[in-house]
Amino acid sequence: MRLSRPDGFMTGRRQGAGNSPEDSKGHDSHKRCGFENMSRHTSSCSQRMLAGLKILAASSFLALGGCSFTDEVLWPAVAGDEPSTATYSASSASSSSTPSNTQVGAKVTQLRGELTGLQAQLQTQAAELENLRAQTSAHAQAYHTTKGGIEARLQVGTTPGNPELVQAWNQAQAQLDEIARDINSMSALSTSIASNAASANYLLDTAQATFGLSGAVDQDHRALEQLQVDTNQTIVQINRLLSELRQDTARQTTYLANERANLTTLSNAIKRGQLFGRPLGGSMSSAAPAAEPAARSTNVAAGTPPLVVIRFDRPNVDYERALYTALSQALERRPDAEFTVMAVSPSQGTAANVQLSQSESRKNAQKVFQSMSDMGLPPDRVQLSATTSGDVSDNEVRIFVR
Repeated sequence: MRLSRPDGFMTGRRQGAGNSPEDSKGHDSHKRCGFENMSRHTSSCSQRMLAGLKILAASSFLALGGCSFTDEVLWPAVAGDEPSTATYSASSASSSSTPSNTQVGAKVTQLRGELTGLQAQLQTQAAELENLRAQTSAHAQAYHTTKGGIEARLQVGTTPGNPELVQAWNQAQAQLDEIARDINSMSALSTSIASNAASANYLLDTAQATFGLSGAVDQDHRALEQLQVDTNQTIVQINRLLSELRQDTARQTTYLANERANLTTLSNAIKRGQLFGRPLGGSMSSAAPAAEPAARSTNVAAGTPPLVVIRFDRPNVDYERALYTALSQALERRPDAEFTVMAVSPSQGTAANVQLSQSESRKNAQKVFQSMSDMGLPPDRVQLSATTSGDVSDNEVRIFVR
């Protein structure tokens, strides 16, 4: 039986074979050949293993280098606590893009100086915007502190027209005026930034036209290309700053209008000495005193039940709290609801008594209308109407949802 290895080395002997000189010689020769083949095979395997280790080491080095680069890109190193606000930095031209002493090079140097000036203005404007934001935030905090104190006093109840609350209301009004001045400053800054945007676009067009001038060298064109890159980056930063500023201005303008209306409602609450709740109609509340509307024919269908019925059967009827609750619930169900305030007077009696009742009933309806306006309901969503009825003995004011 013979056993063979992949390298051809033979092992074992045939059973019963002799040890003749020829066999020994042949066997020795065969062993030498086998050992030589094995040595060459081992040397070849060692070389392949060494080459594989070199490749593995090189790939490991590259992999580690790649991981380090990836980590730096995905997770950049942070030194200290930096603010989260955006920074606007000026780009500096590289030494390879420095213009020559030619006439075109002088033009590029001039354009570079104009761009540097625009970038300096941009940094100043960005800092001014941050200051305006901080200033507006401080004014808003002071206003809400004053407003909260007034509402707390009214919530527990106080005397009508309390002079302390009147003074606090005037202070809140002055604080809102400060926010209005901040908005005006934002508008002025927006105009200035828009002017710089136009200058930057003109600078970019001029740089493009400079490529057509004769007498330039390659160095000048490289400087022009770098100038275009830096100008485009500056335009992007200007547009970003301008967009942020316009969003801030629009947001603060809406906030100011809402708070003006809230202060009007708060003023009426100070006059009464109590606060009903948030203004009806939200941001649609009218900041100006309600004008007295002309009486018009009602659009209420016959048989429609009224939302509220106020009977003026005695002097100083206290109806405002119940009226506010009913209107709030109606607006929760239908935020765009409109209302009809109908003055109802008795039709029985002499002509003079009927006429007097109608006049008193209209005055009561005007009073209810004014109360609804003080609660923050826009006057253009309320319609006045008047009628007589044989089913009532006292003047009434009925409020319908339209």
